[in-house]
Amino acid sequence: MSPVAMHMSDGLLNAPMSVVLLVIAVAGVGFALVKARADLDDRTAPMAGLVATFIFAVQMINFPILPGASGHLLGGALAAILVGPYVGALCVTIVLVVQALLFADGGLTALGANITNMALIGTAAGFLVAVALRRFAAKGKGGLAAVAFISAFVNTLLAATGFIVEYAIGGAGGVEIGKVALLMWGLHALIGIGEGLITAVTVTSVASIRPDLVHLLKGGGKPLEVRS
Repeated sequence: MSPVAMHMSDGLLNAPMSVVLLVIAVAGVGFALVKARADLDDRTAPMAGLVATFIFAVQMINFPILPGASGHLLGGALAAILVGPYVGALCVTIVLVVQALLFADGGLTALGANITNMALIGTAAGFLVAVALRRFAAKGKGGLAAVAFISAFVNTLLAATGFIVEYAIGGAGGVEIGKVALLMWGLHALIGIGEGLITAVTVTSVASIRPDLVHLLKGGGKPLEVRS
């Protein structure tokens, strides 16, 4: 696997770095499990299942960008906006574990890194941006779509940045860090545009039918009502 694909494969990181990231991933997912209890109920649990299924489907679609380099959507911002950051992180984690175990998409020794980047960093970044722009989400479908797009774009770039930092510290793939950084940021800026568009369309579609199921609109105090 190319060292510029978002899913890290076995051998891209040295053993100490892989262990450190596995510990971070376990701690982060454990924290999310505890905090997610407050967000899960009879309505949000089925929604979480749908979100995980959707993310699984879009992540399985890998598309080439340059020779030897491919990418896919991440889904962290989408999950966080719809079901909250903690449940969202768990949804992405489940997808990554299933992909690694059943489809060999991402190495087992790199699972900690992939979870840290996509389920923890990506989801947290997307949610924090969405919360910061939350007031704009009530300005109509256009405002909500813009918030979703920006959140997903930032989510993608920061997850890629996590990859770059980890590779700079403990990379074992034999590729110069400057080249990795240039390709990762460049490629994932393009991927971020696609992810932003899909996230915007998905979030506004759900909000049009069941705004009460969009975590961003009901979180943070007074629920928001998206104006038509």
